[in-house]
Amino acid sequence: MKRIVSPSFIKGKIKAPPSKSMTQRVIATATLAEGQTVIINPSGCDDSLAAMGIAEALGAKVEPAGNQLRITGGGQIKDTSLNCGESGLAIRMFSPIAALHPVEITMDGVGSLRKRPMLMIGDALDQFGVKCISSDGFLPLTIKGPLMGGKCEIDGSVSSQLLTGLLMALPLAKKDSEVRVRNLKSKPYIDMTIQTLKDFGINVSNDNYNLFRVPGNQKYKSRRYEVEGDWSGGAFLLVAGVINGQLKITGLRSDSKQSDLKILTALEKAGANIIYGDGFIEVSKSTLKAFDFDATESPDLFPPLVTLAAYCNGKSTINGVSRLIHKESNRAAALMQEFGKMGIKIEINGDLMIVTGGLIKGALISSHGDHRIAMAAAVASLGAEDKIIIEDSDCVAKSYPEFFNDLRITGALVQK
Repeated sequence: MKRIVSPSFIKGKIKAPPSKSMTQRVIATATLAEGQTVIINPSGCDDSLAAMGIAEALGAKVEPAGNQLRITGGGQIKDTSLNCGESGLAIRMFSPIAALHPVEITMDGVGSLRKRPMLMIGDALDQFGVKCISSDGFLPLTIKGPLMGGKCEIDGSVSSQLLTGLLMALPLAKKDSEVRVRNLKSKPYIDMTIQTLKDFGINVSNDNYNLFRVPGNQKYKSRRYEVEGDWSGGAFLLVAGVINGQLKITGLRSDSKQSDLKILTALEKAGANIIYGDGFIEVSKSTLKAFDFDATESPDLFPPLVTLAAYCNGKSTINGVSRLIHKESNRAAALMQEFGKMGIKIEINGDLMIVTGGLIKGALISSHGDHRIAMAAAVASLGAEDKIIIEDSDCVAKSYPEFFNDLRITGALVQK
């Protein structure tokens, strides 16, 4: 579906969406726990729905109830075909969990996920004696456990998500385990995982992000769990406010382990008007200056950072381009192409992206089926010279289904 977003001054109070990455982690741990877990404020995005479907296939009872999700774990596997949708976290997190079962399980997905390399999953599981066959390095994966524990070494330079899956599955293995990791990126996401495990009664030791020790024969404990707000989605709201608005944003925890909380550092470097209150962050239209930012540990911030940089005077630099290749799109190329249509020059120099700020022109933008490209274009339109038309805008449902509705609530002119 195409959406047309016209230049708009936005104003009001808005709650950040629930964290999809935290929701998916809690769905996984609730599936592994015996008894009922009540998840408060879960994300209802497409990635979370995929995780719910996998949980049911693995034997959990999943009951949505208003702003809660009740999951009763400990059941018997019901379906050996698991569909991860387009969720990179789901395929990497649930593959080791699927390997706990002594039956052959097929892991698959749709869209861009089928174009993302999966050899790292097979390489890790093979070291544990689990049979894992891919389709020339891509989905579908056929996995045959059981995962018994032991030792493995993985490369963490592309993603930390496989490590998350291993840390979730190995506590239920019969033997103790060690996972050595080379060049781990996105360390804050592993902090999120380890904290979630601790919240559900699981013990994992972290030796400087190089060696993780996981005792076997542990048990997950069901509980009530409230999902915090999503800094990835909240970043777009914050940037929208400093571009052309006055927004009070609630639901974002200042003590969050989410790496995208670092958007605040970028905003401060750019000279944004920010007021920190009790349970809210208020941002307003600002005269912005060029900034330098290292997004290696928070690659999902590239789209909102590029949007911010487009409104800054001068050349901003964002480090960490190598982290963008295997996303829903090749985000570096997509950002260059689509912001180029809007009159913004983006250059790539090694691992560095250089964005020259300027006037945003009206344009017809392709989302590339990437939720974050669609949101970046929509936010960029708020202070543009003319309207911006976004093709395949429905892809925002992957992480933030209410994104365009939230923009409307704050006064943005959004048409279908």
